[in-house]
Amino acid sequence: MPVVHVFLNVHLRTDERTKVIIILAIVGGMVKEVNASHILVSTEKKALDVREMIYGGEKFGDMAKKYSSCPSGKKGGDLGWFSRGMMVKPFEDAAFSADKGAVVGPVRTEFGWHLIYVKDVK
Repeated sequence: MPVVHVFLNVHLRTDERTKVIIILAIVGGMVKEVNASHILVSTEKKALDVREMIYGGEKFGDMAKKYSSCPSGKKGGDLGWFSRGMMVKPFEDAAFSADKGAVVGPVRTEFGWHLIYVKDVK
């Protein structure tokens, strides 16, 4: 067991350990931000159809402008930079697990079906 874990388990209460682990994660670079765009549609089939067009060479931003029901669609689906806790969980999980440049989805949330383009991570 690493020395840090021994110290945490022996010397700190549970709530203090949690705070220290969060701080260590932040300092260690485990928490990151994602810069993404998305396309929101009402059905999984529509999301799959749009994804096929993107895989076929259509530009993600153009498809967002044409098909997304989210107001961000007017800006090519751009959501800008966001960190964990700012998006609904299924969307966040998909965005944070994807590599830079990936198009992921369809992802279902309470708002509908999303395609997510991860433009950058830091």
